[in-house]
Amino acid sequence: MTGWLSANFIELFGAVTGIAYVILEIRRNIWLWPLGIVTSAVYMYVFASNGFYANMGLQGYYLVISVYGWYAWHAEKGKVVYIERSSSGVAEPGNPPSALPGENIGNTAGPSMQERVTDVRRVGRVTALLCAVSAAVLWVLLWLLLARATDSPVPLWDGLIASLSVVATWMLTRKYLEQWYVWIVANAIAVAVYLAAGLYPTAVLFFVYFVMAIIGLRTWKKQSATFATSYVKTTDFVRRRGLRSSESDVEKGYGG
Repeated sequence: MTGWLSANFIELFGAVTGIAYVILEIRRNIWLWPLGIVTSAVYMYVFASNGFYANMGLQGYYLVISVYGWYAWHAEKGKVVYIERSSSGVAEPGNPPSALPGENIGNTAGPSMQERVTDVRRVGRVTALLCAVSAAVLWVLLWLLLARATDSPVPLWDGLIASLSVVATWMLTRKYLEQWYVWIVANAIAVAVYLAAGLYPTAVLFFVYFVMAIIGLRTWKKQSATFATSYVKTTDFVRRRGLRSSESDVEKGYGG
């Protein structure tokens, strides 16, 4: 047992930090990004050692996107919060929410103003289509590259996992609710592939990811639902309180 732990220490360390990463992701905690940098560095080694070159490259992408995500979330923090226009409680595509300067929220009297804001977004149709096309194109390119230029044992599945993960991670930087659906599919495929390859700690990790993606989806939906309010009531409340919305801030902070 001790020998197995010694031989798989790096993989196990990556598994622990990876689980912590998803917990922070569900909580929408900005510290998920620096932790993601550490996890990605560990898994670059793990995947390279086992011939999963697409996923090794994916971890390099994670390093870069984690820096971007850290910057994007930090830049958004305290600048703008979203006032719901939909009874779903989630910012709807094509109908961007009003924005309040963050400093005004704490000074606002009235019926549960904090319960009327959320940072969760819904992906728009155009963005969803672009994500789907990007994932499909990237999958084909990676599949061909891995099949012809590497000794990857599963180039088709290796490429698919990588392409879905690339798109899902970008969606996370924008806080799109639908990123969880992409993670659920990617993690389910990864569990089967890594079990077949004998990467049992990693397979267990991705099964945990799979379960936590379902939990994350339900949590984001539930948290968003607690912020539900109608557009008419919200804009009337904002108008009565004399709080100004800035369309320029919305454009900077809202992707669709």
